Amino acid sequence: MSLVLSGRKYARVVRASLRDRVNGLDGSPPGLAVIMVGDNPASRVYVGAKEKACKKVGYSSRVICLPAEVTEKDILSLIDELNADNSVHGILVQLPLPDHISDDRIASAVLPEKDVDGFHPVNVGRLWRGEDGLFPCTPSGIVELLHHHDIAMSGKNALIVGRSNIVGKPMAALLLRENCTVTVAHSRTVDLKEQCLRADILIVAVGRAEMIKGGWVKHGAVVVDVGMNRNSDGKLVGDVAYDEVSSICSAITPVPGGVGPLTIAFLLENTFKARSKLPVK
Repeated sequence: MSLVLSGRKYARVVRASLRDRVNGLDGSPPGLAVIMVGDNPASRVYVGAKEKACKKVGYSSRVICLPAEVTEKDILSLIDELNADNSVHGILVQLPLPDHISDDRIASAVLPEKDVDGFHPVNVGRLWRGEDGLFPCTPSGIVELLHHHDIAMSGKNALIVGRSNIVGKPMAALLLRENCTVTVAHSRTVDLKEQCLRADILIVAVGRAEMIKGGWVKHGAVVVDVGMNRNSDGKLVGDVAYDEVSSICSAITPVPGGVGPLTIAFLLENTFKARSKLPVK
């Protein structure tokens, strides 16, 4: 029977620790500002969950909703104001943005010290140079979830299926820090099944429902499923065929309740870190 790596349970541990740390602070609590552009239903849900999580740990939070027609110049001006606001320690611009707005220009406008998403080029550079900084929340949460369960990473073969800037690439950098031997696979990998079968740690973030089958996974592997999809029956499933894979692997994250809760928990961690101004320089 494989170990179920519950991100939901671990997120509660993280939030409890944050509440204790917030209660021990002198001065104002951590402050997070979230900018949402347009009226994407999924974005509304995510932003609402972030606002609720802030309240649970004693943070101050602001949600700034802008119409889809807003200009990039106006968003950049708003970010400048938030950069200068000492009560705002973390700034997050909810994705996706409308097509007429550049994700890259927006990410680069947020001060690196307030970039709680970890998307600013300075923080990306710090990540790959092995320095300290603010790094993407989902990969950070995954590494800490594995630590929490005392899962050894050093020397292991790790395969990441997916190469996004949000999960795949930063996940590779963080696993290299843990002394894994890291391979990144993607949609054009010609021997994906064979690559999966060699992995001691398999992290899947491709957005394809139940793509990874039981026959693709090495016995005893640790499997982290970042995906969240609806199958043909409308059921919420990951990128991994859970029922097949859970009987083969040694540990696995469920969907839902696995990686998802970690993302918000480590957004809160990044905001606390930004507020302390340590160790970001």
